[in-house]
Amino acid sequence: MTDPQSDTLAGRAYRSVHQAITAGELAPGEKITERGLAERLAMSPTPVREAIRRLEQDGLIQRTGPRTVVVADIGTTAVEDLAEVEIALRGLIARFAARHATPPQLDALDALLDEADDLLIVIKQRDADGREVDKHLNALLDTMQRFNDAIAACAGNAVLVRLLEQTRVFTRAERRTLMVERVLADHQYGLQRYSGHRALVRALRAGDSVLAERITIEDVRGGLADLRRAPGGVATTGQPG
Repeated sequence: MTDPQSDTLAGRAYRSVHQAITAGELAPGEKITERGLAERLAMSPTPVREAIRRLEQDGLIQRTGPRTVVVADIGTTAVEDLAEVEIALRGLIARFAARHATPPQLDALDALLDEADDLLIVIKQRDADGREVDKHLNALLDTMQRFNDAIAACAGNAVLVRLLEQTRVFTRAERRTLMVERVLADHQYGLQRYSGHRALVRALRAGDSVLAERITIEDVRGGLADLRRAPGGVATTGQPG
């Protein structure tokens, strides 16, 4: 039986190395070893070995020896393919959510959107008055992350959620950083898309899985394209497919 603590450490190691690769801290072709990563992450080799196995499966690293791997060179095409996988998985999660969401879960989604609406009002007012919006912006992003997590919970499919976490173009931390940078530069950035979340909840209440999937795919496709064009984002020649 797998030790839960080992699972936790392996997950932490996986996320840390995944973020280092996607952020460019570990460059394509750079050699990394189990021992080196274990020292970098201040943990034993066992969880690092599991993290390396998962990163190999993701195609982010390639093995060159029994205990040595190199960071894979992920080209633009591979990133676009990864984006399409993330978009499709987010759509499938919405489709499953339309089938399985309970009334209390749907009420909770509406409550989160009410909270987001209140924060948006404050952000727009403070922006108009020339006051800082950082704290309220971060609260809004926290609320929308809770909304996305609640949608995933409605789907009731742990496999899809796990696959999504493994195939995100940006980690949660990277997405947060890029979103904050974009909104601070343009306080209207992305805010118009929040109206689509109400339409998504209406589709979930109606049990319309096709509509829920379509709304989600359109929203995620637009959001990823915007973030990938952002400074520090993944360069692309255009919106994915």
